[in-house]
Amino acid sequence: MIPLRDSIPRVYTPWATWVIIACNALAFAGTLSLGPQAREVLFHLLGVVPLRFSEPALALQAGFPPHGQYAFVTYMFLHGGWLHFLANMWTLWIFADNIEDVMGPLRFLVFYLCSGLAALGVHYVFEMHSPVPVVGASGAIAGVMGAYFLLYPHARVTTLVPLFFIPLIFDLPAVIFLGFWFLSQFFSGVAGLVGPGQGGGIAWWAHAGGFVAGALLLPLFRRPGRCRFCVRPEDDPLRRLPFLRR
Repeated sequence: MIPLRDSIPRVYTPWATWVIIACNALAFAGTLSLGPQAREVLFHLLGVVPLRFSEPALALQAGFPPHGQYAFVTYMFLHGGWLHFLANMWTLWIFADNIEDVMGPLRFLVFYLCSGLAALGVHYVFEMHSPVPVVGASGAIAGVMGAYFLLYPHARVTTLVPLFFIPLIFDLPAVIFLGFWFLSQFFSGVAGLVGPGQGGGIAWWAHAGGFVAGALLLPLFRRPGRCRFCVRPEDDPLRRLPFLRR
């Protein structure tokens, strides 16, 4: 399912979202200027290779420089190809402006980075001995989607479903679109655990972990006075969770 637009209008200019997209675009343009071998080296150095941190002695022998924690942030701004880059930036563009509305630019930027770090942490728990570098903004964007799931379950998401080259376009409630997306990531991660090699090279657990992290971090970053189109207070799912009450 490909989201085309949502029904929630933004109130403020999404400065932080624009900056994040611009940084990703600049980083992607830089990787396009590299040859395949140089790009692979870049992904191993600025992406996160779990084995680099679970087996530091082995990583040093393999040629990794020490103290590579900067990769925990830089990995969010690297993408492996045009489809990876465009899909992430389009999803960010659709959902992030409304989350930035309720946080403000600086809070949203910190929230975004924290979601990306949390997503990486969940991926590391399940894949700590993997030699495959993790790159992409998907985990951080999943955090944005998790926050959107709680704030705007009543929104409508215009969705494209390509069915045998026939484009089907219809509106879905955000709670269904995002709920289905989360469950698909979670069960794909479970399938990867049950049948190793079934993950298709996608960091499913980072997506699922980022989504949950975004939902959990939301109360720390939202500013209720800015939430003009959020779910009504009496229907707010956060009020039903004792550990998330504001």
